[in-house]
Amino acid sequence: QVQLVESGGGRVLAGDSLRLSCEASGRTDRNYAMAWFRQGPGKERDFVAAISWTGADTHYADSVKGRFIVSRDNARTTIYLQMNNLKPEDTAVYICAARMAYGSDWYPYLLEYDMWGQGTPVTVSS
Repeated sequence: QVQLVESGGGRVLAGDSLRLSCEASGRTDRNYAMAWFRQGPGKERDFVAAISWTGADTHYADSVKGRFIVSRDNARTTIYLQMNNLKPEDTAVYICAARMAYGSDWYPYLLEYDMWGQGTPVTVSS
C-alpha cells in the first residue's frame, strides 16, 4: 500500500494553467498504475486521466483531452497533471488514485483503484 498526497490546487481564471502533483509514499517499491479523478460540487467522482506503471501509456476523459497532460517522474513515485486552458466546468476537487499494475496497463474506472488521496481543490472563475 502507498499513501497519496496531492498538491498544487488553487483559484485561477478561465484560460489559466495549473500543475497538480500526487506524491506516493510507503511501499513505493511495488508497481502502481495511477490516475486522476475529480469531484465537482454535488457531483459524482469522474475519471480525468490515467497513466501506466511505465508512464508510457496514458488515457484521458474526452472533456480534458487536448488540454490536460498526465505524467510521472523517473522514480515513479510522483504523478503530475498539467492543466491548460482551464474552464469553469473544471472546478472540482482533484483526487489521485493508485493500484498495483504492470507494464502498459491503465485503468479508467473508479472501482479499479484501491488507494486514494484526500484531494486538492481547483476553482476556475470566468
